Amino acid sequence: MTVEPSVRVEDKLFYNRYLVDVGRPHIKVRAHTKPSAQLLALLRACPARCYELNDKGQVEITVDGCIECGTCRVIGEPTGDIEWSYPRGGYGVLFKFG
Repeated sequence: MTVEPSVRVEDKLFYNRYLVDVGRPHIKVRAHTKPSAQLLALLRACPARCYELNDKGQVEITVDGCIECGTCRVIGEPTGDIEWSYPRGGYGVLFKFG
């Protein structure tokens, strides 16, 4: 039996390139005092780990590194917890395989 070497998600994400549109994030978390269950779910569900809790217990996003997979659209957009739009042309993730 051949055992395949294990590969971590972080190792694969390293191969991607990101062109950050400084000052114009394509995803925003709406203001909240207490995070909803959907926002808390994004902390665990985002494969790029873009969502974090700040020191006030609120969910924040850092779009640098977003792989635009759509997970947050499925979880957070229908409930109004996030505002999502496509990145401007030429910005965002640039996938490369290596």
